[in-house]
Amino acid sequence: MSFEELEERALGFVEEMWGRAVELSDELAENPEISGEEFAASRAHARLLEEAGYEVEMPFMGLPTAFRGERSFGSGGGPTVALLVEYDALPEIGHACGHNVSGAMSTLAAVALSRALEGSGVSGRILAFGTPAEERDGAKVLMAERGAFDEVDLAMMIHASGGASYVRYRSLAMDAIEFEFRGKASHAAASPWEGRNALNGVQLLFHAIDMLRQHVRPEARMHGIISKGGEAPNVVPELAAARFYFRAPWREYLNSLVEKAWICAQGCAIATFTEVERRPFELSFDNMLPTPRAEEVFEEILTELGVELSPSPGPQGSSDVGNVSHRCPTIQPMLDITGTPVALHTRDFALLTKGRLAHERIKTGAKALTRMALKVLVDPRLREEIRSSFLLSKERESRV
Repeated sequence: MSFEELEERALGFVEEMWGRAVELSDELAENPEISGEEFAASRAHARLLEEAGYEVEMPFMGLPTAFRGERSFGSGGGPTVALLVEYDALPEIGHACGHNVSGAMSTLAAVALSRALEGSGVSGRILAFGTPAEERDGAKVLMAERGAFDEVDLAMMIHASGGASYVRYRSLAMDAIEFEFRGKASHAAASPWEGRNALNGVQLLFHAIDMLRQHVRPEARMHGIISKGGEAPNVVPELAAARFYFRAPWREYLNSLVEKAWICAQGCAIATFTEVERRPFELSFDNMLPTPRAEEVFEEILTELGVELSPSPGPQGSSDVGNVSHRCPTIQPMLDITGTPVALHTRDFALLTKGRLAHERIKTGAKALTRMALKVLVDPRLREEIRSSFLLSKERESRV
């Protein structure tokens, strides 16, 4: 079977199964489940994969709503392509990040690939990873840390976007740090001199962080809230805390930035006669490490499918897909599902994930993922180019 015949066969299965994928996406939109509670959503995706011949392990790596589906072809061994499946929603506003649509694209592509590769003579492996809780801790962080993607030639997914499509997605590395100050309680009116005000330590920390801003790179971000501020106005606060997100385009720079913030916190504790501790309150996200060769090929594919591409706006937030990208070549293109600019994480965007264009984009996205997977499976030269591109990015990052 020629590559052209195999590709035509696979895209035919995308067309055939597209209705099922739309039903799955809309079902999740109507019944959103927040991070870590996506029991129905993960089972719905797993059922479609099992019907297509995948062996599905769920729970996976101790995560109750994560799964790993595997389908091997040919003589065993060979290249491996991983499709990432997201399905968690946001509190109160449902699928306002479009994970119902994004996940449906990946599962539809996995199903089409499974059916097309049967008896094709191609050797290789397709993995489909259910990756819950992207909106909170990010299951991909633990999965990457525990080696789930270490033998993958290319990991990919498409994320829904509002108004623009582009392939070269970038994200910021992020650490979530809580600084807890401890002082001594006393009566705020009768004997304030007996106390040591933990809230003063927190207040001073915000000023210190603001002063630090002029000495960090302009791409860095530092933003926080007071998470504990005392219990009553007439008691000197014994315990107070602040939670900060620190972000930067490079992991190594972020590490140094967090250490500077920690020095600031220690200075604030000294100045207020308090004590301070720090701890992460969420898992840390790595920045998106680019694989330019894979991005080039995917741009060609989307253009051939009639998608108008825009320049990448650069890093604007953080995602656990960044952690995957440091383990293996990874891409996460953004695909417009609204037709006009609509901000993610809004009720308007959640509503449009059930719109006509969103439904069409499930097909388009699945076709793009399917074509990319086939190219990687059958073309050893492309695989080597992708691997070299990935390793070069890692080398460049180490020099930042």
